[in-house]
Amino acid sequence: MPESAIEASAWDFAAAAQSLDDLRDRLARFEGCGLKATATQLVFGDGNPAAKIMFVGEAPGADEDRQGVPFVGRAGRLLDKMLSSIGLDRSKVYIANIVPWRPPGNRTPTPVETAACLPFTRRQIELVDPQILVCLGAASAQTLLGGKEGIMRMRGRWLAYPTAKGEIRALAMLHPAYLLRQPAQKRLAWQDLRVLAKEIGSLGLFSEVNTERDWS
Repeated sequence: MPESAIEASAWDFAAAAQSLDDLRDRLARFEGCGLKATATQLVFGDGNPAAKIMFVGEAPGADEDRQGVPFVGRAGRLLDKMLSSIGLDRSKVYIANIVPWRPPGNRTPTPVETAACLPFTRRQIELVDPQILVCLGAASAQTLLGGKEGIMRMRGRWLAYPTAKGEIRALAMLHPAYLLRQPAQKRLAWQDLRVLAKEIGSLGLFSEVNTERDWS
């Protein structure tokens, strides 16, 4: 099937999902992305499906591929610490990736692979319907927010993610895996977390949001 036809089929297939469970089932049956054949299992999402804050990364790694849960390796443990530093945990957020299958060798997903999976990610966002969308890393930010800038220019400022209902407040942040490679940049991530915490407080999503950097 031509790439354009696969993408069109994916949009129709994803749009018909009426719940996250339905979407997960449809994605598990979807044959339009070659990564499915090389991955161990589907890595769909984690956290609270009714959360008002949603985080979206790029693709699963080896640990995620083994466990079937996003952000459970070293980067995931760092993400958990980052969430905790502003009073959050996985019971208060929902976490997913642009691509739900691990690329071989943890390589970057190709544009074709990303395009094939994107309809499901967008439907996943629609079904969660968060008030705040956090894009972790350049691939997530550029794919979902349409920007051409690098993550250093996109990060730390509020952008808009368009939906059929209107717009979702969106924030681009450095990916935890990048922070493990470049620990000096954690200061920028802390700045962005404080921006996020301030917005959470202004929207009244939680009664109290503490900010305490304890993950350096």
